[in-house]
Formats: sequence, C-alpha cells, structure tokens
Amino acid sequence: MGEAANSMLTITEHARAKINLTLRVLGRRADGYHTLESLITFADVGDAVRFAPGEPPSVEMSGLYAGAITGSNLIDTALERLTSADPALVLGRIEVDKQLPIAAGIGGGSADAAAVLRAVRRANPAGKVNWEEIAASLGADVTVCLADRTSHVWGAGEKIRPVADLPSLDAVLVCPLGAAPIGKTRAVFSQLSLPLAEPVKTPAPLPPFPDRDALLAYIRAVGNDLAAPARAVMPVCAQADTALRDCDECVYVGLSGAGPTSFGIFTDGQHAAAAAEILRTRHPGWWIAATTLGDR
Repeated sequence: MGEAANSMLTITEHARAKINLTLRVLGRRADGYHTLESLITFADVGDAVRFAPGEPPSVEMSGLYAGAITGSNLIDTALERLTSADPALVLGRIEVDKQLPIAAGIGGGSADAAAVLRAVRRANPAGKVNWEEIAASLGADVTVCLADRTSHVWGAGEKIRPVADLPSLDAVLVCPLGAAPIGKTRAVFSQLSLPLAEPVKTPAPLPPFPDRDALLAYIRAVGNDLAAPARAVMPVCAQADTALRDCDECVYVGLSGAGPTSFGIFTDGQHAAAAAEILRTRHPGWWIAATTLGDR
C-alpha cells in the first residue's frame, strides 16, 4: 500500500468504501448515539490518502467530490487529537483524492480519517498513541475503517470482531447524488421509536459462511433497520433499489448505513459491470460503481 515510511517518502493508504451488509439498531443512548450490531465489509473503490511525513503540515483535497467539503473535517480533528495524544509524532502533508461521494452511508469521511491514522502510525512505529481509542473518539465508523477488514461490529461502532474468510461479493453501488439532506443521519434515526439502550453485551459470534449463498441467506434474514426510515427521509432511495432490482442477475439489494447508497449483489463480476454501465446511462446524475466487496 506504499513505501516504507521515512521523512523522504510518501505513504499511500486506500480509504475504501464501507458497506453495512447488515445493520440492527438495538436502542438509543443518553449521549445521542445508538447501540448497533452490524456486519461490515469494504469495497475495492475508495479515496486515495497520501501522507508526506516531515513536510509542513497541511491537508489538501482534490478529486471528484473535493468541492463538496467545506470548513474543517474529520481529518483535521484526527490530527488535533493525535497531537494532543503524542506531541512528538512526526506529522506532515496530507493529500486526499476524493472519489467517494460525501454523506452517502459508505463512511467516506470516516475511511479518510482512518487512512490518515494508519499512515501516521506507519510513520511513527514508536508513537505513544492508543490508535483504536483515537479512532473511536472520531465517530462510529472510524474504528472498523481503521482495521480496514470485514468485521462484526457492535456497541456504538467502537467494538469490532474480525470476520475471517467471508466470501467475496460482486456488487454495484448506487448513490443518488444530492439526495441526502443536511443532518441526514439524525433525520433517519429520528424515524425510529427506540427504548433506552441496555448495557452493551458482546454478541454471539456470527454463523459460518462457507459460501456466498450462506452469506446471502444471513444478509436477507437480518437486513438493515434503517432501510425503511431512509426511504421515508430520502424517497429516491426506493428508486435506486428498484433500478438495481431491474438489472439482470441482481440477487439482492440492500442499503448501506443510513443511505442513500444502495448496493446490489450480482451473480458474477461480468453482470455487475454490465449493470453499472446500463445504470449510468439511465441515471447520469447518480454515482455508480461496480465493485467487489470483501477483504483483499
């Protein structure tokens, strides 16, 4: 993912799109967060984060969706907390090639911040930082994005258990651009009527997934508790779901996080790629990507 870290070399990390294959919302907490349980994996599409340790510290955004980011962002907050945790850390210039849409339910900002943490960690192997603690303080998805591997996630997102050997899935991601209103996640959660959360308990391990069919059966059975609320807040989500279901060899359609990105699972990569081309023609205003879900 990049060269060995020193002050003369740039470290590159891939900030992959996070996909909630399942998502259960178990309760609300007094601090405004919710207790969740989710099976999260990653796509092979994402942002590129480049870190030049030792150069004057700065954060530069480029790429398709850089213009949608204004003011300070999660990377700035991550750098502030790293400096507070260990003032001796070697920091530097950070460049982000922003290819993932923002506020899309695929953890773009969380993945970028986590990629910065990984890059700084590589440049500072002796650093006195609790990386997971910093990640958890930044947001619900940053811990699993820091791990950058398929995981069973619970609590407010800070507790993770890696899931080994999950079958890969050929998929198409569809995000209707401009669908997410300001405060989208809060608006989606507000559609739920939830009790105060019980104390967090470690969930039982997931069942084995010997093949794709077993995994799909589990995904269908659990689903995403935010799917219906997201469609209420962003009706275009239902259009995206229908567009995917109408594609040949699409065997499942789900929503990632609080949306508005939907994912369609296909029988193989060839059909996923063909579907993505057709969808781009039919919906030129949407972000659409054929991808593989799973660990590399």
